[in-house]
Amino acid sequence: MGQTGTSVWRDRTLWRLGYSARLLQTNNFRTAAANTSFPAAWTLLAQYSGIIPGLFEVVRKNRFFTMPDTVEDKADLKLYSPHPGVRGMTQLNREAFKRTVVVPVLKVKTEIVNTLLKSLKHVVLQRPGLKRVVEDPGDENSRFLILDPHKIPEFSLGESEQEVLNRLNVHPEVSKYNLELTYENFKSEEILRAVLPEGQEVTSGFSRVGHIAHLNLRDHQLPYRHLIGQVIIDKNPGITCVVNKTNIIDSTYRNFQMEVLAGESNLVTKVKENNIAYELDFSKVYWNPRLSTEHSRIVELLKPGDVLFDVFAGVGPFAIPAAKKKCHVFANDLNPESYNWLLHNCKLNKVDDKIKAFNMDGRDFLLGPVREELSKELPLQKEEQKNSFHIVMNLPALAIEFLDAFRHLLVREPCGTAGLPTVHCYGFSKHENPAKDIQERAEASLGTSLDGRCSTYLVRNVAPNKEMLCISFQIPVDVLYKRPCPDEAKQASKRLCTSNEFSEEKFLS
Repeated sequence: MGQTGTSVWRDRTLWRLGYSARLLQTNNFRTAAANTSFPAAWTLLAQYSGIIPGLFEVVRKNRFFTMPDTVEDKADLKLYSPHPGVRGMTQLNREAFKRTVVVPVLKVKTEIVNTLLKSLKHVVLQRPGLKRVVEDPGDENSRFLILDPHKIPEFSLGESEQEVLNRLNVHPEVSKYNLELTYENFKSEEILRAVLPEGQEVTSGFSRVGHIAHLNLRDHQLPYRHLIGQVIIDKNPGITCVVNKTNIIDSTYRNFQMEVLAGESNLVTKVKENNIAYELDFSKVYWNPRLSTEHSRIVELLKPGDVLFDVFAGVGPFAIPAAKKKCHVFANDLNPESYNWLLHNCKLNKVDDKIKAFNMDGRDFLLGPVREELSKELPLQKEEQKNSFHIVMNLPALAIEFLDAFRHLLVREPCGTAGLPTVHCYGFSKHENPAKDIQERAEASLGTSLDGRCSTYLVRNVAPNKEMLCISFQIPVDVLYKRPCPDEAKQASKRLCTSNEFSEEKFLS
């Protein structure tokens, strides 16, 4: 990488770090006033602290389920490695993982085992799945206390440990014990590191969607995909199905092809997000657990009585919590499966009488029901009006291209700035300055400048050099309204009130 390329990479990385800790927010935009996300910032700081020399270290707490990146020394890797004969295995054979290791033990009387465990907890074996106390086959009144071989080098105790033993009248002799390790005692990463070709990446995170684990495997992992799937089921209680994405997300219906790697083939699942339950067919609709925080962030901006138009609603992760907050919700999705599951989840959460659902193209939804509702409600808004209108457009691959639908959406004299709708539009960016990029693209679609009247928010890092962002702004008066000609003003005003009415029955049929 040349000097210029290194500089761009460094600037982009530093932008992520700083940008995630604050909104790049302009003046006089009230709805984004409290969007600072310090948890997201620390996550990114942890992610990149190992990349930029001199940056401090942060311990990262994973939000999603992973086969964890375990930092262990070489001795630990050797001690807790499965039998070397499993290398290259593609069909899981649990019996082949057995091996025996020699560990240090203390022989102690049964009645003082618990006391000694507390006193020597810093040197006792703490590995999950392994017993710290085992029977002494030669003495029913005694037990063997297993010690951590990395903390008891050369099978000899330190002075502090010997003092504890003297105080409890325990003989300080450390013995050797043959400990059998089986498949059940190894972690996912240890199993996969032993199986996959040496030197290749084995750690692979997954998203959990109800009982389903969703993977994005690399090419070198594909020959082992069925074994990987079974290991995930074995090591993660509640996971009964593992799938791997086999192509990119379809931009029309936002679903993708997938292969079931292990477990049952049932892809209808139930998830819970922000204390709300959703049911869905994961193979036919879009659901991303990584957006839970973003769903909550937007809903927190809403107040009871506000109106929410959800242009690409999916199964309802914005619409349903907004309805539970006593907002008036209009939710739309082009995918018939998403629309049907949206209706199902509205009933499941008892908000079916609070949400008007539509199965339309997003542009038709904006030019139809959204236009009609705004034409009816905006003239009634007063400057002191407390309720507001929000339009959510969560289709990152295409949503910005729909913003031109707001150009002269309403043909009438402007009703003032009270109640101007606030748009929350999502997009992807691979630009070195993603915030600038998404604002410029939004401005091009709207045909006006958003300088000083928008905010951009980093949602998440999707892939190397690819960010997902949300740009929020109130639709400018000169964009939303088209003033009618004087001799047509009266007729246009009347036409807005009487024509192009979109009944709920029409769109639910």
